Amino acid sequence: MRARGFAIQTASIDFPDWDGGECGSAEADEVARTFYVKRRGAARILGDHAACFLRRPLRYLSGFGLALRLAGLDLHDVVLHLGYFAEAVVLGRWMERSGLAHLHVHFANASATVALLARSVYGFEYSIRIHGSDEFYGVAHYRLPQKVSGALFACCIGWQCRSQVMKATPPEEWEKLDVCRLGVDPNLFRGREGAAPRGTFEILCVARLVPAKGQSILLAAAAKLIERGRKIHVSLVGDGPGRAMFEALTARLQIGGHVTFHGSITQDRIREYLERADVFVLPSFAEGIPVTLMEAMAMEIPCVSTLVGGIPELIQSGVNGILVPPSDPDGLADAIANLMTDPALRARLGREGRCTVVSSYNLRKNVEELAAIFDRRLSAGTRQ
Repeated sequence: MRARGFAIQTASIDFPDWDGGECGSAEADEVARTFYVKRRGAARILGDHAACFLRRPLRYLSGFGLALRLAGLDLHDVVLHLGYFAEAVVLGRWMERSGLAHLHVHFANASATVALLARSVYGFEYSIRIHGSDEFYGVAHYRLPQKVSGALFACCIGWQCRSQVMKATPPEEWEKLDVCRLGVDPNLFRGREGAAPRGTFEILCVARLVPAKGQSILLAAAAKLIERGRKIHVSLVGDGPGRAMFEALTARLQIGGHVTFHGSITQDRIREYLERADVFVLPSFAEGIPVTLMEAMAMEIPCVSTLVGGIPELIQSGVNGILVPPSDPDGLADAIANLMTDPALRARLGREGRCTVVSSYNLRKNVEELAAIFDRRLSAGTRQ
């Protein structure tokens, strides 16, 4: 987007929860250029609030009141939303100092609450990129209707995503909803050439270690395959609050020698793991349209996932991948076993998967579409 003439500055509420030395070069550049609200410090945060109140007392009080209305009567929510209001004031002051006219928010979660409150106080326009799926299972909790109502427009990552936003909002808001897919660079994620056959079938899953990603089903399926005498190894890449639970399940299933927990890795290392994979598995219970699947498909790795969320928009089962019912370890084990015994099927699904990414989930093409949406939706001349 910057290369297409948009003056984009980035802000984050929190600082990254990893050491900057672990970042790739592109990530390190973004870390350095990003404004971090919580690093502002108590004295400067209080100064931002004082300046905001003196310049626009009525709007300041209006934003404060909106935070309380969004919170409702729950004391925990009141505390959270007062924190969001404090962050919104700091963010808005930074936008004023930086000469920025539009705020774009990724995900319709707490960050979009901050955007809604910043708009109330400062009058900035904002837009949202809606991914799902958490906000679709907790529409009231995430205040999705209010966030869409306050937004100038919202980009949905697929048609299923758009349908869920339409379900949560009145028809007069639907004109705001554009569909613009995510994507990957097919020149960066290229098909492997001449991969040497190995004695052990390598299964890769890249996802946060949380129950909704379904790693428990993959571990159960792996146990079934091992019982059948299959030589497999499962690599779980990612971290999260569910790690201890999944490690305990691995121990109970007595498959520890066949499973490796790799933890979090940076984006520039993901290809190392994809290069070694015979199949990519994402057995999620709820999803938008995962970029990790696109990366694997672009590298012609056959993918197995589930019939949930927007995944069927990306994968047609039997055409460019395999979809199984969520929560079904037997079905998942059977799908993996079929791929193990049929190299021609693996090759065909891999080729078709890459074709899908190149045609419909190509990052360069989809950024052009996103830029066109911003040009159409933003006020005349606003590119900051």
